[in-house]
Amino acid sequence: MSLSYMLVVNGPVYGRQSSLTAYRFAKALTENGHTLTRVFFYQDGVSNASSLTVPANDEFDLVAAWQLLSKESGVELETCVAAALRRGQVSEEEAKQHALVSSNMADGFSQAGLGALSEALLTADRVIQF
Repeated sequence: MSLSYMLVVNGPVYGRQSSLTAYRFAKALTENGHTLTRVFFYQDGVSNASSLTVPANDEFDLVAAWQLLSKESGVELETCVAAALRRGQVSEEEAKQHALVSSNMADGFSQAGLGALSEALLTADRVIQF
């Protein structure tokens, strides 16, 4: 039986294991025929959407991996807009709205409010938090 999943990622892109574990879980879901509808990045997890993250040559590029997963499987990658703005993670739209000189959100990611999270929580069969 195929289930619909949604992930909530609270851990930063680097420095802790939770984001990489979430990515590996997401990849396993899609490879095993399950539907992953959305990954919602919350709290320090919003750093997973930074276009300014440059890992060392011998490190796994987690931001690029999330982007590729989204392209391959159609999963939505959303950051909490309030958590992101507090942490300096800014989309083009938010940069314009707040008269900031630039944005730093990686392609494939978008910003959403907690309403989008609430809706996803109601529609997914399973929600897993990392």
